[in-house]
Amino acid sequence: MTHTAIVSALHDELASVLALMPDEHQQVVGGREFWVGHLHGQDVVAVLSGIGKVAAATTATLLIERFGVKRIVFTGVAGGLGSGVQVGDVVLARSFLQHDMDASPLFARHEVPGYGRARFDAAAGLTDALELACDRMLHTLPQQLGAETVAAFGLQAPRLHQGLLISGDRFVATTAESAALQRELPDALAVEMEGAAFAQVCHDFGVPLAVVRTISDRADDTAHMDFPRFLREVASRYSGAVVEALFSNR
Repeated sequence: MTHTAIVSALHDELASVLALMPDEHQQVVGGREFWVGHLHGQDVVAVLSGIGKVAAATTATLLIERFGVKRIVFTGVAGGLGSGVQVGDVVLARSFLQHDMDASPLFARHEVPGYGRARFDAAAGLTDALELACDRMLHTLPQQLGAETVAAFGLQAPRLHQGLLISGDRFVATTAESAALQRELPDALAVEMEGAAFAQVCHDFGVPLAVVRTISDRADDTAHMDFPRFLREVASRYSGAVVEALFSNR
């Protein structure tokens, strides 16, 4: 049985996690590459989530059923929605919602049929531990990124935000879409494509989940920046540093 799953959204982020694992070995299940090993003496398995809610749900289920993980930590990028949530900030999910779930008129908009709810909670204890890891990372890493990177992405004072993370099978990258989500879900901090699916599966199996997302853009018409560079120079380093801080602090 593997104690902890570390899930990344993108290859560069997973690479930063694998660099922390001295003895990982690969297993392929369901077309996915799972890396089993240790991090600071703890049993871990690392994997890419896959893009979208179905791929994410499959990955979450395999982690729990095939690898027997007891907790899941997810790192990735997201588009900022909430007021003051800027590029380079970090959003720590306390709850999740599928913004494109709509089985009305049979059920209220956003409610997941069969559950009587629209929102699923992150695991409080694990998320609290991840909060401490994010605080440690934000106090040290941004100053190490280099003046050129900081200037390019406006990372002078990155902040940690906590609250609602919303997911959907749509890449939100226009001002019109972003504004519509802000009106409909004014407490949403950020939007991505996998977190709420992981939350629903983890709810079903009683497995603690914590999710942290680095803000790569504002999910609007200004979102078309140098994403590969941001991922390489900022997001992947954030992910590696947060995971390192989480495991070295336990």
